[in-house]
Amino acid sequence: MKRTHLPLNALRVFDAAARHLSFTKAADELAVTPAAVGQQIRALEDTLGVVLFKRMTRNLELTPEAERSLPALRAGFLQFEESVRVLQDGQSSKVLTIAATRDFTAKWLAARLARYGELHPDVRFVITAIDGPVDFTQANLDLAIVYGGEPGDEGIHGKTLAVETLLTVRAPGASPDLPRIAYPGDPEAPGLTVSDAGLAIDSAAAGLGVARVPATLVAADIAAGRVVQTGGPVPTSQAFWLVAPTPQWRQAKVRAMVEFLLA
Repeated sequence: MKRTHLPLNALRVFDAAARHLSFTKAADELAVTPAAVGQQIRALEDTLGVVLFKRMTRNLELTPEAERSLPALRAGFLQFEESVRVLQDGQSSKVLTIAATRDFTAKWLAARLARYGELHPDVRFVITAIDGPVDFTQANLDLAIVYGGEPGDEGIHGKTLAVETLLTVRAPGASPDLPRIAYPGDPEAPGLTVSDAGLAIDSAAAGLGVARVPATLVAADIAAGRVVQTGGPVPTSQAFWLVAPTPQWRQAKVRAMVEFLLA
């Protein structure tokens, strides 16, 4: 019989009935009716072409063939249980591998991972720096955090951290008329060009210009007084997204981390 055609549910019913030598007691264990147990046993006998039980007036008896089969069957179920345990252990690992840009890690993510680590001291983080599209097929990632529009890749699911706006910031006391600092996400005519928004914030804090950057990224620097906001927020269609292949959202460790970051 092909492995894909193994009647596993019926074999489980057979195992229960063989242990109890009673369809009624097997039904109680499996939370089904005695008629359902009898139907499964008859179907299994038809499928295998063997008789499993001798139906006596008051009880059941195993046929010699059925009795000889039980040790291997029960060993097989133990192997199934071990396989499930291995699968669950692998996905309940206490290591979280997260990909994010360097500036996002420095300006936002690292502090939150530190707080999460205080609450869950058994968790260990692996942080991978990204610069461009995330390829989940080439990296053992649990989660990535990217900036842009809604993820459109097939099989990738995403959640936004927050509704994003852009803020223009400068050093305290610096002129708001300083030239704009440019970076790949904000290519204005620059007085200075830097490689990412985090460096734009630091350059603004040093008095080298003003930077228009995502509010999420600059919030901690504003709160610390390193930079001050100039003018009002500017709407944007882009945002920071938590993204992962759809099956990975079923992992408990990913769900717990996402809930924490969104909170």
